[in-house]
Amino acid sequence: MIIEPRMRGFICLTSHPEGCAQNVRNQINYIKAKGTIDGPKKVLVIGASTGFGLASRITSAFGSNAATIGVFFEKPASEGKTASPGWYNSAAFETEATKAGLYAKSINGDAFSKEVKQQTIDLIKADLGQIDLVIYSLASPVRMHPETGVLHRSSLKPIGAIFSNKTVDFHTGIVSQVSIEPANQEDIDNTVVVMGGEDWSMWMNDLKNAGVLATGATTIAYSYIGPAVTEAVYRKGTIGRAKDHLEATAFTITDSLSDIGGKAYVSVNKALVTQASSAIPVIPLYISLLYKIMKANGIHEGCIEQIERLFSQRLFTGSAVPTDDKGRIRIDDWEMREDVQEQVAKLWAEATTETLPSLGDLAGYKQDFLNLFGFGFDGVDYLADANELLMVPSIM
Repeated sequence: MIIEPRMRGFICLTSHPEGCAQNVRNQINYIKAKGTIDGPKKVLVIGASTGFGLASRITSAFGSNAATIGVFFEKPASEGKTASPGWYNSAAFETEATKAGLYAKSINGDAFSKEVKQQTIDLIKADLGQIDLVIYSLASPVRMHPETGVLHRSSLKPIGAIFSNKTVDFHTGIVSQVSIEPANQEDIDNTVVVMGGEDWSMWMNDLKNAGVLATGATTIAYSYIGPAVTEAVYRKGTIGRAKDHLEATAFTITDSLSDIGGKAYVSVNKALVTQASSAIPVIPLYISLLYKIMKANGIHEGCIEQIERLFSQRLFTGSAVPTDDKGRIRIDDWEMREDVQEQVAKLWAEATTETLPSLGDLAGYKQDFLNLFGFGFDGVDYLADANELLMVPSIM
């Protein structure tokens, strides 16, 4: 069938299998061009199918020749209905890994569950023995707690007061004011349960107790801080509380891994277009202004560029991993440069529906959003018939 992008609000309801495959190949080619990284050899990526998780799997495999196991929760295709983009991404990754002679297997299921954790452990024991790197990159709005059976839903709210500021509808380019009611304690608690560090800690405890972590194993989770203009709704809101918990969890995991010489880090990454960030008020406007400035300065990065720099210049240099005063790896350093943020603040004050086309990079934002779903890539014939059922990852 001919597959076109079909939008509903901040979600694209379709994805293009060949476009997703092209996205994966582009990222692989970037990593190959950057050269070999003296990095991990056996890697588990939890949340491996899109964004930073997919980039981490690609960088591990094609930068360090690593065997990889990917865990994700994606929707397969059915007749006349496309799969989720992560499904096609994972199928394409496995195809390219197999061509390169690299081990790559995947588990599709709820990573929060005990069953998926055990299934992953069994696969590691059977095929790899032990792993030396665990990437934790889950981005789910809900979590069924494996101990209580309670379904928790995260929320995106400020804390303490109503938040009001500018935002943009990236489909129409209309800049408007948005107001968000503050969270109550239940909202905060639920968001921490879903997006905090508890599940990361559960994964690491289970992996260690099963004996599948190699001596000196490292684990990385991803976080975001951002600028003053977004902090009320992000870093000082409900999500920020969850990120605080995630970052604190790195220290407790490091303590628990001390007897095998293991370490846990949180990497603070750059603002990028994702399915999640597109739904956060203020963020699309901020990103469109940020992109304009960072591209003009030659320092713009997408997921794959960020993760390649994280691996090659922070994690696997042969020297101590550099961190900030709170123990975090800062790969958002170019975004948070003083001159960049000063320019963003200036443009923010000037941004209106009329001025944004010249002040910001809304076209780049839209392009990146479409790319998430396999659309807008050079070299793909989007007018040709596409087989929505053809690409299937080797789910264990």
